[in-house]
Amino acid sequence: MKKLYNLFYRDMFLANRLFMLITCSVVLFLFAFFFTWLGVIPELFFYTLLALVLLDTYLLYSVRRGVFAKRHAPERLSNSDENELGIYVENWYPFNAEIGIIDEIPFQFQRRDILFKTSLKPRQRKFINYLLRPTKRGEYKFGDVRVYVSSPLGLIRRRYTFQQSETLPVYPSFLQMRKYELMAISNNLSELGIKKIRRLGHSMEFEQVKNYVPGDDYRTINWKATARQGNLMVNNYTDEKSQHVYCIIDKSRVMKMPFEGMTLLDYAINASLVLSNVALVKEDKAGLITVGEKIGSVVPSDRRPTQINKILEVLYKERTRFLEMNMEAMYSTVRSVIKQRSLVVFFTNFESMNALQRQLPFLQRIAKFHLLLVVFFENTELKIISEQPAANVEGIYIKTVAEKFAYDKKLIIKELAKYNIQSILSSPQNLTVNTVNRYLEIKARQKI
Repeated sequence: MKKLYNLFYRDMFLANRLFMLITCSVVLFLFAFFFTWLGVIPELFFYTLLALVLLDTYLLYSVRRGVFAKRHAPERLSNSDENELGIYVENWYPFNAEIGIIDEIPFQFQRRDILFKTSLKPRQRKFINYLLRPTKRGEYKFGDVRVYVSSPLGLIRRRYTFQQSETLPVYPSFLQMRKYELMAISNNLSELGIKKIRRLGHSMEFEQVKNYVPGDDYRTINWKATARQGNLMVNNYTDEKSQHVYCIIDKSRVMKMPFEGMTLLDYAINASLVLSNVALVKEDKAGLITVGEKIGSVVPSDRRPTQINKILEVLYKERTRFLEMNMEAMYSTVRSVIKQRSLVVFFTNFESMNALQRQLPFLQRIAKFHLLLVVFFENTELKIISEQPAANVEGIYIKTVAEKFAYDKKLIIKELAKYNIQSILSSPQNLTVNTVNRYLEIKARQKI
């Protein structure tokens, strides 16, 4: 693949050189014709042009190292996010230099536009930033940084190659995780679309007795403390902490469906990472289970500072399996690993009622011991088709089928509710917001 990149860049600059050669030839022909018409010897013009080319060559190659360039990249990239990279370049020539920079980015991006053109004065430095958005987890191999320099004459261009080969890992969306973490700490999750849920009551976990301030609930007034102090005193309650929150990720073939360059599994992984981090910020215990045709990774719930890094490392290695999910193995693992009543968030996908019926008996058993939240995906392509007007008989048929699949999704929600199983039907791009929303709602309503 690296050879293909080199051939592509070489051919591109050969084309530029060929265009410049043709242009110079045309200009040379016109000048020669003009000088011949004036009676001037054409050879004089040719030797003048040759002298300029030799002068330009001397200017570019008389300096052993005329420019310096280096790529600046983070230690790891965040999946599905815009990651900022940069190229530092410095001009060591004693004249103004026109510079073209090519960064050999990994083939996974399928981009051929990482070409930057700039001009630098003598000893001038510049930092060029650009963004890359990976859509798959794994290792991404970067190539060299190539710099093409020309003098003010612009007749010759010199190429520099800087050995900048490196491999960067692409992890689940830790940038999104940090964004939600900061919002959760400052209680500004509503700025990201996270709704504030009105509390129906307060937690029974007592924290302290404090002085009354306007806005406190009158029902929390502590009359005995008020009588002793002579001022209004209220009981202060806090959210229950150390509750167990488990994310179970289905990595079978149903999660291979793509959406905007990413699979449903990647969306589920990003949402699980954010939810686990928000739970830890709220001082709950976060855990993780992945399952395909057999049990994958198991991270018991904990609230230690290293827990989120442990979850991140596990999610980085997960890959889609192409077999049916083993629900029996999942149920056995849940019963053996999760000892206390917990919030179990199960990320999967159902496209029909038949798919649900195969898994429903095991979901019912899990719901007897834990608060089960099933998260599955809305087919946005079918939704667009069902909302568009039909232009012919074929369009009517396609629209009817799309509406039927959309209706099945609603039936799945009702079927799960019959067995006291909560559910979320979400589009992939809104999955993280909807999942964190529901977690905060469950915390506020004290359902765990």
